[in-house]
Amino acid sequence: MSEQLRSRLIAHGALVFLVGLVAGFPFAFFELGKIALWPVPAEMPVALPGDVRAWRMAHLEGILNGLTLFAVAALWTHLSLRPGEQRLLYWALVITAWGNAIASALGPVTGGRGLEFGGGIANSVMYLLFVAAVAAILAAMGLVFVGARRQGAGG
Repeated sequence: MSEQLRSRLIAHGALVFLVGLVAGFPFAFFELGKIALWPVPAEMPVALPGDVRAWRMAHLEGILNGLTLFAVAALWTHLSLRPGEQRLLYWALVITAWGNAIASALGPVTGGRGLEFGGGIANSVMYLLFVAAVAAILAAMGLVFVGARRQGAGG
C-alpha cells in the first residue's frame, strides 16, 4: 500500500479531528449556559449561533470522522488493493470526513440541518455534503472489505 496516501490520510484525520475539537468549545459553552474562558474571571452569557444539539453533532462528527481516517490508516498495510483502488479509498475517506465535518459545522452557524434539499442555500449545501459523504463511506468500506478479503486470501 502507498505510504504517501497513508500519511496524507493521517494528516487529513488530524485536521478533521481538530475541527471537531474546536467545535467542542461552543458545545461546552451551550452546555454551561455561559462562555467561561480560563483564567478570565468574567463570564459572558452565551451569544453564539445554533443550539446545543447542533454543536454536539459538529463536535462529534469531527472527532469520529478523524478517528475513522486514523483507523483505516492503521489498517492500511493489512489491505491488498490495487493502486487505483488505493486512490479511490483515500479520496472516498477524505470526502466522507470533510463532507461530514463541514456540513455539521455549517448547521449551527446557519440554522440548517441538511436533512433534505431546499430550505435555503446553506441547508442545500449541507444536504449535498451529507449525501456525498454517505456515498463515499459506502464505497470506502466496500474497498476495505475487498482489500481485507484479498489480503486474507493471499493477495
